[in-house]
Amino acid sequence: MSKQPIQSTQPAHSLAERYERLLTRMGQACQQRPDGMRPEVQLLAVSKTQSANAVKALYHLGVRRFGENYLQEAEAKIVALSDLQIEWHFIGHLQSNKSRTVAQHFDWLHTVDSLKLARRLSNQRVETGRSPLNILIQINIDGETSKSGIHPEELLPLARSVMALPGIQLRGLMAIPAKMAIPAKRTT
Repeated sequence: MSKQPIQSTQPAHSLAERYERLLTRMGQACQQRPDGMRPEVQLLAVSKTQSANAVKALYHLGVRRFGENYLQEAEAKIVALSDLQIEWHFIGHLQSNKSRTVAQHFDWLHTVDSLKLARRLSNQRVETGRSPLNILIQINIDGETSKSGIHPEELLPLARSVMALPGIQLRGLMAIPAKMAIPAKRTT
């Protein structure tokens, strides 16, 4: 994956070239699976700090899923780009008192970490009349104090409760593992 952020000031051909290189690398990675299976991989372009024009440029290249984690910035983009068929993902930690914006404007939330938040989202999503909000339960698999998420032993009770709520659809889990030290290559 490209490590450089895509800037809206870049010429369109440069953006297109970088996008094509990324798609090629994704395809190559899928082909390298040892079991020979071809997984279905979808690109989620994280567009935080990028302009609505940059999102629009990527949309016209074929990207349809965008991830945001700053609510005010995201809401402005969603409104500005409402004529496009974009699937919006909220990928940041969400405080329950800010859930209404996600319930109204987003298609996915990747960071549900409490039944309180799930209930609020369910009720608020039902009020919008939109289809259920797709959610992922966030698990803190390494017990890192700097990360949000539930402890693994809390998963089953939370998942059972969430699945009974009408305005949301549990689609899976999200976890960010702790960084691992990569051993240095030996030279002989």
